[in-house]
Amino acid sequence: MIKASSGYILVSAPNKAGENFIRELQRRQLRLAALANSKAEHRKLAGLGVGNVVTIDTSGCESWTVPQFAVSRVFLFEKSLNLSCRYIQICRTWTNGPIYLITSNPSPRLAYKGLGAHHVIYMNGDDVGFLIDGHLE
Repeated sequence: MIKASSGYILVSAPNKAGENFIRELQRRQLRLAALANSKAEHRKLAGLGVGNVVTIDTSGCESWTVPQFAVSRVFLFEKSLNLSCRYIQICRTWTNGPIYLITSNPSPRLAYKGLGAHHVIYMNGDDVGFLIDGHLE
């Protein structure tokens, strides 16, 4: 189980499942930060009540500065193969903790693992309860 002092759970939530995951983390009062790559996505995450939103330009590594808080683990909900691969590369430099890539496409599993994802989880739907029960508590 994650302890409050162990760092933040960093989440990329470009879809309904990711948003549900954020809501569940908030309900359980776990330390949460979110990852965005545009101003619109930043606003959406702030609108969900996420206080710590890290906005990065994925096209240039000079903007990949380490957040001002410790990241204990990362949950990346897939939007596209390219963006997911870039997020894994970025987040791998920010933490030694596990990186989970949640996808509805089973094909890129080896690519994600090769870039540093510890777990590639295939999910078809928006129910995220098993992620929290199986990987956080």
